[in-house]
Amino acid sequence: MMHITGLYAALAALLVMVLAVRVVWLRNTEKVGIGTGGNERLARAIRAHANAVEYLPIALLLLLILDLDQTWPWSLHVFGIVLIVGRVLHAIGLSNYAGMSFGRAAGIVLTLATTLAMALLLLWKFAVWHAMA
Repeated sequence: MMHITGLYAALAALLVMVLAVRVVWLRNTEKVGIGTGGNERLARAIRAHANAVEYLPIALLLLLILDLDQTWPWSLHVFGIVLIVGRVLHAIGLSNYAGMSFGRAAGIVLTLATTLAMALLLLWKFAVWHAMA
């Protein structure tokens, strides 16, 4: 049986790969082997990739634990969709503008809200389970 998390982990992996390929492409185009070479576009691409890599693992881990704990499937899909949409918005926002933008703001709010909601749900489930034991 395939767990729901598999879908969102696959989508997250594709996002990370797209962002990584973009960094490689920009490095080759701008002829920058390491660092940013002072290129702001490359710096934004590197941060967009790194930011996805920083936030996705913990969120996907929380989603998987909820999935394995047989949390309501509809809620897992809500968490997964909001997480992926948040990360895509953030990547687009950061890739286009170094300052604050709708994409960056919405992306981080959606990512943090989803991660927080999953963590709180796991804590609540743990407390209820232990209260019943």
